[in-house]
Amino acid sequence: MMDTTYDLIVIGAGAVGENIADRAVQDGLTALLVESELVGGECSYWACMPSKVLLRAGIVLRAAKAVGGASEAVKGGVDVAATFARRDSFTHDWDDESQVKWVEGAGISLVRGHARLTGEKQVTVDGTVYTARHAVAVSVGSDPLLPAIPGLAEVSPWTSRDATSAKVAPKRLAIIGGGVVGVEMATAYQSFGTEVTIIARSGLLGTQEPFAGELVMASLERFGATVLMGVETTSARRDDDGVTLALDDGSTVVVDEVLVAIGRVPRTGDLGFENIGLTPGDWLEVDDTMLVKGFDWLYACGDVNHRALLTHQGKYQARAAGDVIAARALGTGVHDNRFGKHAATADHEMVPQVTFSDPEVASVGLTAAAAEKAGYDIRVVDYDLGSVAGSAVQADGYEGKARMVVDEKRAVIIGVTFVGQDVSELLHAATIAIVGEVPIDRLWHAVPAYPTMNEIWLRLLETYGRP
Repeated sequence: MMDTTYDLIVIGAGAVGENIADRAVQDGLTALLVESELVGGECSYWACMPSKVLLRAGIVLRAAKAVGGASEAVKGGVDVAATFARRDSFTHDWDDESQVKWVEGAGISLVRGHARLTGEKQVTVDGTVYTARHAVAVSVGSDPLLPAIPGLAEVSPWTSRDATSAKVAPKRLAIIGGGVVGVEMATAYQSFGTEVTIIARSGLLGTQEPFAGELVMASLERFGATVLMGVETTSARRDDDGVTLALDDGSTVVVDEVLVAIGRVPRTGDLGFENIGLTPGDWLEVDDTMLVKGFDWLYACGDVNHRALLTHQGKYQARAAGDVIAARALGTGVHDNRFGKHAATADHEMVPQVTFSDPEVASVGLTAAAAEKAGYDIRVVDYDLGSVAGSAVQADGYEGKARMVVDEKRAVIIGVTFVGQDVSELLHAATIAIVGEVPIDRLWHAVPAYPTMNEIWLRLLETYGRP
């Protein structure tokens, strides 16, 4: 007889759900994963991995062209077919066999099908009822938000999934939205030779420091993209000439495909929320142990809790949740204090993020505006990243900028933003400084190797001034 009772049931077997189950099993519980699509989820097949592979070829090619001695040897542009083929190898042609083997090897049970919550600690999958002894965790992720623009649904717009799984590059592509997805896909498809138009009412990368969006926009335009700001799409229609988008300034944009990238909504419309007193389609509000508020058995990790819609942050939450579920089940003690083993403390003001545009944008912690809004007494230190010796070696004519936001009362860094080529590799040092709350006077003893781009740390400290 099939076992239908487990210590923990996890709805959603993406990277986040896998980590919840894995941590709980390592701690001694039994766990069941339920997945309606591919094991490995959005990140593996439609988001993080395929998108970065699509971006990489163009970024490498431009990097080579920015180094004398290499630029003379570089001929031609990106091989689009080869780039798509490399993408396919990373997604295993959208086959999850290897992920399933990992789940089995980790001692986690797997059921395929659509899960619905049908009672307390009860999950029904295609007619079969499964019961959790201790907890149910929801890690179903999010879906793209499709705005109610007349005619838009009828033109079959691309979502991020379509953009990352396309088999050919369209000749003309419009992107509605100036956030991370829009900017990254504009960067990728521009390198494929696609004529890209971005329609971004409020500009690019609005949640980052203002100079980030400005530098990225200048680069996109320099490489041939069109960025339309201050306008909105009012209607869409498709005919033999392609898709025509009407804008509220009276102009039109005609393209072959249109990608909508203006936000996300929780994938909770059909999870049976009404059966446990929740509203279908809502985000799930959680505490720092990922326990859904109002419940003692329901947890939520990843996009669905709306804390930090990033895979690495969701996996961080998952590690805390898997461990705390086991601790509560086994009575071994819960450490949910700030930076405790069972608390996702970093979600609040210490989140790292990279936008893999060209130039890259790497940030962690608070922007200057967010820090001021939160009531911190701050000092902002800016520095030209291109003037650092390591940057000059990295690329001829290197352009970039760094910003450090300091909490003056504690003399610790609470925000860092880098914009420039290869700055993603600078980010973890900033993350450690912020999470570790390393005092400025101690950072003077963290000596950057010369000549590397990490010397930006010394320049920022010098600009701030030695205590």
